[in-house]
Amino acid sequence: MPPPDAARRDPVRVLRLITRLNIGGPSIHAITLSDRLSARGYRTRLVFGRVGTGEGDMRYLLPPMVDACEMASLQRAISPARDLRAVAQLLGIMRAFHPHIVHTHMAKAGTVGRTAAAIHNRTTGRADRARVVHTYHGHVLEGYFSPARTRMFLAVERALARITDRIVAISPRIRDELAGEQRIGRPDQYRIIPLGFDLRALAAIDARARAAARAALAIPPDAHVITTVGRLTAIKQHALFLEAARLIAASDPLAVFVIAGDGELRADLERLARDLALDRRTRFLGWRRDLETVYGASDVFLLTSRNEGTPVALIESLAAGTPGVSTDVGGVRDVIDGTGSVLVAPFGDASALAAHVLALLDDPARRAALGERGRHSVLARYHIDRLVGDVDALYRELVG
Repeated sequence: MPPPDAARRDPVRVLRLITRLNIGGPSIHAITLSDRLSARGYRTRLVFGRVGTGEGDMRYLLPPMVDACEMASLQRAISPARDLRAVAQLLGIMRAFHPHIVHTHMAKAGTVGRTAAAIHNRTTGRADRARVVHTYHGHVLEGYFSPARTRMFLAVERALARITDRIVAISPRIRDELAGEQRIGRPDQYRIIPLGFDLRALAAIDARARAAARAALAIPPDAHVITTVGRLTAIKQHALFLEAARLIAASDPLAVFVIAGDGELRADLERLARDLALDRRTRFLGWRRDLETVYGASDVFLLTSRNEGTPVALIESLAAGTPGVSTDVGGVRDVIDGTGSVLVAPFGDASALAAHVLALLDDPARRAALGERGRHSVLARYHIDRLVGDVDALYRELVG
């Protein structure tokens, strides 16, 4: 009689496709799954596209043993000729790799990857058909494009859902928006799998680490540090962060503002900081790999996005014990989960955001209590082992 784990001798082959490995949660997610699922009987090939100018590159996180390759034809911008070339290249990879599962992440990868998988499946026998999974780490159906382009993208997503076996949403709110409001796919296609991270370095931050972090960033010990982390791009609305900063600075002479990240809007934001007379109180750090230093030096994390799937930076700040203030958008309330560790305000309301920040700065005991409450909550819900277990269960559901 064969041993119970005999099936693991023939690994399940997963072709994982992501638009690009730029700085952000989706890249960490794809790299983590490609690495960690090997211990559970999977062989993964990770295909990723080209990172845009100023986005930051997370390829440094790729472990040497992960089978990964960059495909230059896969890029975020729409280009019919280049996108067709990406579909053709993926078909070649599928014919050579024979995936049991094709799992796509992010909008462009979801489009070209699922198109290629549908063509591939038409040329194979039913028994060799690849199961198709797409993860929505958010969506571009609100706040990104004009109404006409949004309608076009919505039609494409609805069509792609018909050739997808399972649709993964990273939060209940995203599932409700996609299946309910946007009518993408059927409710039975959806599975909710929250993100998962290795948060140990952030969870270890204590008072001594906070003092060392401030020294490393040359921030005075008595400063009130308000921080944001993310790409300097329109959807993140750093101009709103700076407007709230102007109001905070008018009331708190000890306030210092830290912006970690980079992107196409950096020069504009630096100019805006000068125009608002905030340039001497605002630090533009660029991309940082030592996020424990950034979060450790912070008193309050301020997120001003127009839309969010699951806000990874908010999870990281809470893991570090730093409470937050955020616009009430997307999956923010899913992260808060009723803990009160993040105070929310309507998008665009700089006065309300500033008032929340000032209230936390004025009450150190409340700030510390909310930070610890948030830390306990996110460490329990966004752990890396839970993520790997959830995806393993989904794949077993599909391939047995």
